[in-house]
Amino acid sequence: MSVRVLVARLDSDGDVLLAGPAIRAAATGGDVTLLCGPLGRQAAELLPGVSEIVEWACPWIVPDPPPVDPADVQGLVDQIAEQRFDVALILTSFHQSPLPLALLLRLAGVPRVVASSVDFPGSLLDIRLCQEEDIPEAQRALQVAEAAGFALPPGDDGLLRVKAPPKYEGPDRYVVVHPGASVPARAWSPHRCAETVVALAEAGHHVLVTGSPGESELTALVAGDHGVDLGGRTSFAELAGVLAGAEAVVVGNTGPAHLAAAVGTPVVSLFSPVVPASRWAPYGVPVRLLGDQWAECRGTRARECPIPGHPCLNSVSPDAVVAAVDELQAVTA
Repeated sequence: MSVRVLVARLDSDGDVLLAGPAIRAAATGGDVTLLCGPLGRQAAELLPGVSEIVEWACPWIVPDPPPVDPADVQGLVDQIAEQRFDVALILTSFHQSPLPLALLLRLAGVPRVVASSVDFPGSLLDIRLCQEEDIPEAQRALQVAEAAGFALPPGDDGLLRVKAPPKYEGPDRYVVVHPGASVPARAWSPHRCAETVVALAEAGHHVLVTGSPGESELTALVAGDHGVDLGGRTSFAELAGVLAGAEAVVVGNTGPAHLAAAVGTPVVSLFSPVVPASRWAPYGVPVRLLGDQWAECRGTRARECPIPGHPCLNSVSPDAVVAAVDELQAVTA
């Protein structure tokens, strides 16, 4: 009989993509249900190894959280109890506690719960990892799976991966600029992005500008007369196809950076140091990291830039991005 495994990653698309290697490991030993938040659902649907998805807006994880609703919480407990899981892996970032969810899983009767926690877990966890802080998030998650007894199958390199995306029917060679970010402090200023599209085009690159439907005004501005505006015109799976065909992707620390890594595309990462690049930089692909990693905002986890002028990213010039794209092309040719 197959082991029933619940894997929980309750935040956003990029976080869910970084859980991919851990999920594939768990899938080698059991049937995996992924518990994710509404902001991670579209990424969850692309991950190999996921048999079922349960979506829940977690009030201690999601941005702008809803009030704690006892009926909603009880509904999750009842749903998990009905599925009779054998083991649960709670995947969190270094600054998140797994213990509130562990309590709910205990109430649901899950007999074995594994997670990383800096806090004393009492009887909430069967296996508690105390991990080094400065390891990539994908490795952090995989260590939790390994502690539960799950290992990647032979030949699995442990990198990010998604199901084969639809092929983008566009030019043979192009560079993608993705100007938006879910957290404003991690986004490069629109005028810098627009200047970079012009610089890339003048350097001979065909430039596509991508974004969500809510970013269509931004992508139109950034694309201007020198780029092709795809803002709001692709699903998440179609975006994966666009990124898969690119020579390089220019993007901040946001979900599409990890989606680019998951399809094996080199990344020019405009990385604001509000969180550490050692944990959150695109994983397992050639990367050129741009941005002042020692700026005053370093390690603040700020959602809005606390420094006037956003100097950690706005100090990066369009010419530096063009040079980084050219370097990536040279090393991957």
